[in-house]
Order: sequence, then structure tokens, then C-alpha cells
Amino acid sequence: MLDTVTHLGETLHRWRVGSSTYLACPERGARLMNWNLALADGTIRDVIHWPENATFENFASVRGGNPILFPFNARTFDQGEIHRWRTPGGEKLPMPMHGLARQGRFALEHADVSGFSALFQPDAAALAAYPYAYEFRVSYRFGPASLTCEFDLKNLDARPLPWSAGHHFYFTAPWEPGRTRDDYRLEMPATRHLRQNLSGQLVPGPALPTAASLANPDWIDTFHLGLTRPTATLAPATGDRAGAIQISLSLDKKSPPPPDATFVTWSASPDAPFYCIEPWMGPPNAPETGVGLHLVPPGKTQSFIVEVALAT
Repeated sequence: MLDTVTHLGETLHRWRVGSSTYLACPERGARLMNWNLALADGTIRDVIHWPENATFENFASVRGGNPILFPFNARTFDQGEIHRWRTPGGEKLPMPMHGLARQGRFALEHADVSGFSALFQPDAAALAAYPYAYEFRVSYRFGPASLTCEFDLKNLDARPLPWSAGHHFYFTAPWEPGRTRDDYRLEMPATRHLRQNLSGQLVPGPALPTAASLANPDWIDTFHLGLTRPTATLAPATGDRAGAIQISLSLDKKSPPPPDATFVTWSASPDAPFYCIEPWMGPPNAPETGVGLHLVPPGKTQSFIVEVALAT
């Protein structure tokens, strides 16, 4: 079922699919705000966190939902200067933290009982930072215990279009009463771990096992590459897989993703009510390092698809 609700003067879309309810504001950053699940005992589990006191005054920076990171993730640099990037043609341009989409406006193209599709509407600042002709579209499909989100970037320009986009999912963790992060285990099938230094370069990260307690501080601000499987899993440490969160970089789960495909793990503090497990096309500063940078040829379209599912 799809309906609309008014909240703080904004019209939001709400989907009810089986036991799941999804709340989104497609026109503002194509932002999925909340996903909650009605449990058999009558309680509600928040899968994707949204703070109750959040307003629309600084909507892009709210720590909740799933901000869309486009055309580049996190911080870009040009020769050590932050929030700058250099095009393949050598032009030096501004680029805000996490790019342009999370604070941008989208036009809702389609909405039905299974999801929505929205098209980015670049403003003057976005055109100055990313001066290309293109269409960037975000499409969500919602299921009873899963969601799929697809990015499509169509190049309408005569030049190749650089991008390295991603998601910033704020997962509610812990999600069981009386639990802490020590009660959960993160499984990350990565063979390389990187971090970013103050000049924007990628440097070696901590040595991490493929599975460890969510309370391990070495997860924070780490980029996980060289994935042997496309899926990261957050599950109770007891070994009970029911309700575990599975985040996949690709729907083709039989083969490893590209070598530069990246998961990012981050949280604001040890006691924050959320934990971010972020699927990205590549690590930050892709235009300068070339790691995870993708080029869309003129007239072509490239896609990036992720799935979040609850284990049953």
C-alpha cells in the first residue's frame, strides 16, 4: 500500500509491504528516511534509523535514513586542497562533502505500491561543481523484508562522465532491548583495508578479520575492498541469523564484485543509536587516486545496484 503523510509541512510517501513500512521524501535528495518492521509480538523494529527530533531545516545533514552520495563519496581533494576535484580534462572545480545529491532536489517520476523513481535536478551550484549534461536517476523497490536501490547515470555529454557514487545507510544498532554493540557481529568479506589521510590519499588501514564484534573500534572510518563476496552481514553474536541485516553491492551474488568496490564502516560515537555500513562504488577521492573511478562513455548509461535484506 502507498499513501502520503504530512510532516513538518512536507509531504512524505509511505509504503506498507507485508510487515515492513518505508518512509521517504523523494523530492529531497531521493531520501529514504526510515524502514521499520512490525514483529509478531506486536513491537516495532527500526531497521533504518531516523531521529525523532529531526527537522527539514538541515535535512541533508540529518544522521538517519539513506543519504545518496553522488557523483563522489565523502571528501575529494586536489593536490591536498579539500572539497576540490580535477576533471579528466584538467579543470579544477569545487565538490562538497559527499557530492551533490543528498542536498539536491529531485523530480518524482514514478511512484507505485512497490517503490519510486526520482530524477536529480541540478541547481546552479551543482552545475558549477559537475558541469556535464546527464541524467542521474534513483529508483527504490520495496519488499516485505528487503529493499533494492538502483542508480542510473546517463551521459548526455560529448565527454566521458566520471563518477564513484554510494549510499550512507544508518542502520539501527543495537535493535534488541538491553543489547549493546558487543552483542552483534559484523561479517565483512574484504581482503584489503584502507583509510584516508589528511591530504586525501589512501593509506593502509587496520588489520581486521573477516568477522568481529561490532564494538571493535577498528571498524570506524575504514574502507573495505577486495571483496570475496558482494555481501556484508550484521547479525547477533549468538549465531541466530534470523533478522540479520545483509547488505549487497550487487544482485549477482555468485561472483565477487569489482576489486575497487567498497564497504565503509562508521558511526558517530560508541553509544550512537545507529551504525553505518555503506556500499560504495569505490573509496573516497576517486577522481584524484583513480581507485574506484568509473567513466560513462557519451551516450551510454551505467548503473550501481544495492540490496538490503533481512535474513529469515
